[in-house]
Amino acid sequence: MPRVTRGARGSVGEAVANACGESMTVQQEVIDFLACPESYGAPGTAVEIIETHGSLIFLHDERAYKLKRAIAYAALDFLTLDKRERACHAELRLNRRTAPGIYLEVRSITRRSDGRLAFDGAGEVLDWVVVMRRFPQTALFEHMALTGQLTPTLIQTLGAEIARFHAFAEVTPEFGGSAGIRWAIESNHQEMSRYPQLLDGETVQALYRDQLALLERQAPTLEQRRNSGRVRRCHGDMRLANICLFEGRPTLFDGIEFSDRIACIDVLYDLAFVLMDLQHHHLGALVPLLLRAYLESGDESPDCLPLPLPLFLSVRAATRCFTLAGSALRQSTPRARQEKTAQAQALLRQSRIYLLDHQALGLDFPQLSQTSPLSTRSQP
Repeated sequence: MPRVTRGARGSVGEAVANACGESMTVQQEVIDFLACPESYGAPGTAVEIIETHGSLIFLHDERAYKLKRAIAYAALDFLTLDKRERACHAELRLNRRTAPGIYLEVRSITRRSDGRLAFDGAGEVLDWVVVMRRFPQTALFEHMALTGQLTPTLIQTLGAEIARFHAFAEVTPEFGGSAGIRWAIESNHQEMSRYPQLLDGETVQALYRDQLALLERQAPTLEQRRNSGRVRRCHGDMRLANICLFEGRPTLFDGIEFSDRIACIDVLYDLAFVLMDLQHHHLGALVPLLLRAYLESGDESPDCLPLPLPLFLSVRAATRCFTLAGSALRQSTPRARQEKTAQAQALLRQSRIYLLDHQALGLDFPQLSQTSPLSTRSQP
């Protein structure tokens, strides 16, 4: 089924369950409008809806319309119309850095004088959407990973593309450094601790302790990198589900727009997400190809290794671990829940392995080959 971003189909009612008061009522009108084929001038064409944590995506014809849900989490707040408008424009601006052919425009949803809703009308603005060009699910790198279609050439081209993106990204020294990684470690630990029925508590605590210990030893290196311009406005969520093959080239999309703390990070920490994700998909042989292409195409010296990559990889695996643990509890069938749980537990082990084998640098972890193969998409 065609798609444009991560997530799974879900109940539209559930999607706005966390919205409140008048905001929920108005946004439900907007959702009903976007779900109706007549709104696009093509009553005979169905609208497909994809739900993510922060958005609803309405797929119609060759376009995708992304609506920010009127919700607030720890890392984002879309409760007000002004905040959603700013987020839409930020998403368009930031993602055009890597995917200008996908991110097209921001449009308003307005109320006409007769009470009916319309795109970009003269009446009251009720909400905003980011309009994107659709691409097939088969173009996602995660799909390609699961079907054996990620080639060394594609991965090397991806490494060069990431290096180019990082080279031109805005330098943001007010973020990142040791404080930024400490915040990520603390946040991950707090989230993983919410799932004692899925994740072993002693292992979670040991991971937390060991990550903090390694952070303390590497803090000077992280600060040196921050002061030398290695902390930049990056993608922030650079895993395989957020990379696609578009017009024949690896393309990063769906970057973080709602949190400077998550997006403004060390460039190697940004890269670490896709390196970790390749290993999670049992494609470790592609990791050194990607890393080498990145180093050869950018301004990062190979002397930056091994520090601080093992810590970055470990923190990224922990982030993905708690995301999949939460996803497991939302699954509607026992089998799906078991699959998500197994993936979360494998990532917890993977996160610890990075810390225990510093020499591996995330380039070769034979220990990981003992984990069970992925049988479904590893996404919330």
